Amino acid sequence: MTDFTLDRFDLDAFIAATFAEDLGDGGDVTSAAVIPETARFKGAMDSRDAIVVAGIPIAEAFFRTLDPDVEIEVLVSEGDSVPAGTDLMRLRGLARPMLTAERSALNTVQHMSGIATLARRYVDEIASTGAVLLDTRKTIPGLRALEKYATRMGGAQNHRMGLWDAAMIKDNHVAVAGGVREAVRRAVDAGIAQVIVEVDRLDQIEPALEAGATHLLLDNMPVEMLRSAVEQIGDRVPTEASGGVTLESINEIAKTGVDFISVGRLTQSAPAADIGLDFAEID
Repeated sequence: MTDFTLDRFDLDAFIAATFAEDLGDGGDVTSAAVIPETARFKGAMDSRDAIVVAGIPIAEAFFRTLDPDVEIEVLVSEGDSVPAGTDLMRLRGLARPMLTAERSALNTVQHMSGIATLARRYVDEIASTGAVLLDTRKTIPGLRALEKYATRMGGAQNHRMGLWDAAMIKDNHVAVAGGVREAVRRAVDAGIAQVIVEVDRLDQIEPALEAGATHLLLDNMPVEMLRSAVEQIGDRVPTEASGGVTLESINEIAKTGVDFISVGRLTQSAPAADIGLDFAEID
């Protein structure tokens, strides 16, 4: 089994749940019926797209779970940028377990590499600006640790991992609390060390800072307003632009001087990478 580990992610449980979903009560009836038990295959997992690699250790774990003796040669490293046509790993072993694990392994690498690849494109767009790309909590339930790992492989930094590691006061919190100042005051009084406050108007900045905000999220502001907000805030707290950021707009946003730019679509809508597994019978 691979030694791949992530905080708050149980690889063994993930693999067990994935196989339970795919195999149900009857197992892989196709492979059992069609493939002789002793048949051996060799295969190569390759990318048909230019990608940033993410998820290979998890794919390896899928194959090793069903065949501990499978021979696997990993040909790339996590975070590598590789051209279309690159072999990512080579396998040799029993055909049945290899075919049974194929789809689970591919789905994982396709999804994670798709996220990493999109993240790298955003990072490249702001490479000369000094701004840092952040992901968000817009992740598929149960896959957050993997998806946020994939954004890191693409060069982004993780924002909050969950609701527990920082306060983020958004418009609905403000509405219920009765204003930005009061919402921030309550979070500070609760002893929360990091208090991120979403503002969408310039007149919300000073009340948020005076009440103790430690980070301001400038939400859906036009570029000129962003520039004014950054100038007003100065170096008092970090600034983050968010909302509707695209590959076409991120460079201009970064040039306003914001410290961070968060992009939900990194995990929310990254297209899967085109990765396949080509098999050949062992002579």
